[in-house]
Amino acid sequence: MKLPQPAQQQPLVEGDDPKPRPYCCCSMSYTAPKISSSKIVALCSMANFINAADRVIMPIAVVPMTDEYHWNMGVQGWILSAFAYGYISSQVIGGKAALRFGGRMTLGIAVTVWSLATFMTPILSQTVNLLIMSRILLGFAEGFCLPTIFHIFAQHVPVEERSRAFGYLVALGSVGQTVASVICPHLSWPMMFYVFGCIGLLWAFIWVLLFRDETPDIDPQLLYNPTLDTTNSVRWTSYISHRSLWAIYAAHFAMNWSNYIVLSWLPTYLQRHLGANSKDISFTALPYIMNSLVGVIAGHLADSLISKKHWTVLSVRRLMTSIGLIGPSLFLLCFSYVDSLALAVCFVSISLGLCGCNSSGHMSNHPDVAPNHAGITFAVSNTLATLPGLACGPVTALVVGSTGYWYPVFVMASAVNIGGALIYVSQSSASQIL
Repeated sequence: MKLPQPAQQQPLVEGDDPKPRPYCCCSMSYTAPKISSSKIVALCSMANFINAADRVIMPIAVVPMTDEYHWNMGVQGWILSAFAYGYISSQVIGGKAALRFGGRMTLGIAVTVWSLATFMTPILSQTVNLLIMSRILLGFAEGFCLPTIFHIFAQHVPVEERSRAFGYLVALGSVGQTVASVICPHLSWPMMFYVFGCIGLLWAFIWVLLFRDETPDIDPQLLYNPTLDTTNSVRWTSYISHRSLWAIYAAHFAMNWSNYIVLSWLPTYLQRHLGANSKDISFTALPYIMNSLVGVIAGHLADSLISKKHWTVLSVRRLMTSIGLIGPSLFLLCFSYVDSLALAVCFVSISLGLCGCNSSGHMSNHPDVAPNHAGITFAVSNTLATLPGLACGPVTALVVGSTGYWYPVFVMASAVNIGGALIYVSQSSASQIL
């Protein structure tokens, strides 16, 4: 009687796990399907939509809140800048948390916390100190958002789709600002915070349900092809010791200098300086619409130049960054010298629209130079780029209060933009350094 022969083991093919898998009684249990890169981009972009929308609420609400609570310019400046103090303190923490605990948990908790802070703002607003603390908490939680998303994109989005992914990410942020700018002027100021706080909590619930698997449904070779494996060999000093990283940091700093001024003070400037009424404030949505459109178009154009026109990655990054910094500086100068509301809205819309090119420029440069550490390099960059947010509220209030003029604020922002563009074009790189 012949004994049964053991089944021949099939040869392993690339990608198979060579380790034997023990039998488990639960092996037939349901496993959530791998999430596609397009769904991840959509979910993360919606998180940035909420992130950006929640920032716009206070600059709009501060006008009726000031009428109710009789705040002076100094108090308004500190309330508007309190967000940046929390935001600057959590960037690197967010990048490390995403690397340690994964994007699903980190992003889900962050959105939940900042949405609760938004929802509670009307309740805490009667005490200025509590209101400032809630703004700091809002900024701290939102500081986790983009570093975590950069980490997720580096793990899930292919190289040839990366520019458009960042384009959609930035565009949805601008859409969030647009929606908030359109809706909020038609709501009572407490309802502004209640509505968007609830939207954030709803997103967090959907995120937990849909994003069940950290493993993407994509060939890992398509994500990036680093020439060096630096996953566990990078010291903290490496993030501040390379010229190509400082080029990114300088460009990001310059972009945020003007963006924080527009984001924080545009509604006040239009009402106090150009005589806009509460209905006219809805026109502040136009700059964000332009930013969304240009960001998406620039993303597709950048990917096309790389994949079809055979431009180098570095030349595309430099082109988009130059357009995204020098273009806004010129139109910001025009904006500061006009007294017509229509022309002012037109110029600031073009300025913020061209700024959308930065998503395909220096922002997409992180995975190029640090494919294993994109979340942390962006966290360092965004930390430095938040410094203008700390200063723009008090400094703008001081300059306008002492001189009575707004144009020095915008002239300074234009000069910073041009300086950032020159540094990036001369010092940037697309070769891996980390």
